[in-house]
Amino acid sequence: MIRRIITIDEKKCNGCGLCAEACHEGAIGIVEGKAKLLREDYCDGLGDCLPACPMKAIAFEEREAPAYNEAAVMAAKAASGRLSNFPVQMKLLPANAPYFDGAHLLVAADCTAFAYGNFHRDFIQNRVTMIGCPKLDGVNYAEKLTQIFLHHNVLSVTVVRMTVPCCGGLTFAVKTAIENSGKGIPLRVVTISPDGKIVG
Repeated sequence: MIRRIITIDEKKCNGCGLCAEACHEGAIGIVEGKAKLLREDYCDGLGDCLPACPMKAIAFEEREAPAYNEAAVMAAKAASGRLSNFPVQMKLLPANAPYFDGAHLLVAADCTAFAYGNFHRDFIQNRVTMIGCPKLDGVNYAEKLTQIFLHHNVLSVTVVRMTVPCCGGLTFAVKTAIENSGKGIPLRVVTISPDGKIVG
């Protein structure tokens, strides 16, 4: 059928991933540092991704495409998580893993996924995930993170921590590593309460 669907200009795309975050259907993903329309039948043609793109790399076109499959989109959301890498434990992740290149990084306290119900949807989706507990792991996260930041083009870091003071170790390690790398990597810190609310 002929219908309205998005098209992505790879030459303009900077791989920031904002379009993929804005796409509620999961039709867009980041592949080799560029946004891709992964499933034409997941694109509803409404274009929530267009205003999210800072490079104006996304536009509408009218062309032959499968019909929008709302049932498949809903089933995919219900059936699957959003994890894109494994392992996720910070101690186990190799600092030279290729998936860090062009990645939006999530550094999360391991309790956060249990406290916050929509953790996969709101935080893991479209990010490379690292988890740890600064109180129990007994390692210097800043050293590994510094190596990752020095040797890879990490686009942003989101730290998700609990309200407890020991979780401050995650934020400190990330800030230290960014400073050590000499790069201006954008950092966002989200604090979760034990009852699952975002409080900061």
